[in-house]
Amino acid sequence: MMKKTRPIGIFDSGVGGLTVVKEVMQALPGEDIVYFGDTARVPYGPKSQDTIIRFSIENILFLLRQNVKLIIIACNTSSSVALSIVERNFKVPIIGVINPGAAEAVRLTKKKRVGVIGTRTTIKSRAYEKQIQLLAPQVRVFSEACPLFVPLAEEGWLEKDVTRQIADEYLKPLKTKHIDTIVLGCTHYPLLKPVIRKVMGDEVKLVDSARQVAKKAKIILEQNGLLAAKGAKSKSRICFYVSDEPENFAKQGQKFLGFKLGNVRKVANV
Repeated sequence: MMKKTRPIGIFDSGVGGLTVVKEVMQALPGEDIVYFGDTARVPYGPKSQDTIIRFSIENILFLLRQNVKLIIIACNTSSSVALSIVERNFKVPIIGVINPGAAEAVRLTKKKRVGVIGTRTTIKSRAYEKQIQLLAPQVRVFSEACPLFVPLAEEGWLEKDVTRQIADEYLKPLKTKHIDTIVLGCTHYPLLKPVIRKVMGDEVKLVDSARQVAKKAKIILEQNGLLAAKGAKSKSRICFYVSDEPENFAKQGQKFLGFKLGNVRKVANV
């Protein structure tokens, strides 16, 4: 029987998945976390499907060696391409960010008109669109790729004029579609919520897939009797691993989490 005290494993192609870490810490404060950022091979977006699947499997195998009890694929690209394959081939529960985000968008939309923003690969995959329409065929989905949002988030350019200008340009097509809900289909995008909200207006609801996947993780742990015992401890212990540039990851990670990451370990071979 799997022990409740085992950590939750989370992986991403880089630093963006720390938005998921932050939400898991809030939703599941008693859980330990092992995070792996594949910084040597980022970004996953331009890679072939076969390569993304191979990287995802390697990342899962690394996390399993850390004795995790559940794995969250924080990367939207991996979630859209690899989740359906890996979840059938491993015994440990594995969840991605797309299905929880899509379900929340369906729940929130009143006009049945939803926008999705993400990287080019995520948008091209139509993963959110397919899942939303599977859940609610009457909902119309309008998607826009916003590739420059990732470097802007990583640079910490959250309130600069150039960020507002780029957001205006990217989101202009969605403003004409009369949507009432937008899915933030990339783990970096929650950092840009204020500027997205300014451009789209307060009446448009923002769906943070990171927050939704943390809620889903809690439900799965409860269903499988794997939730850490209440009162065991009040603060998560987090181990950070990367495949390259641990110093840069630690510096970037502080922007995402709001605290110093401490020891970030480099893994030679995933």
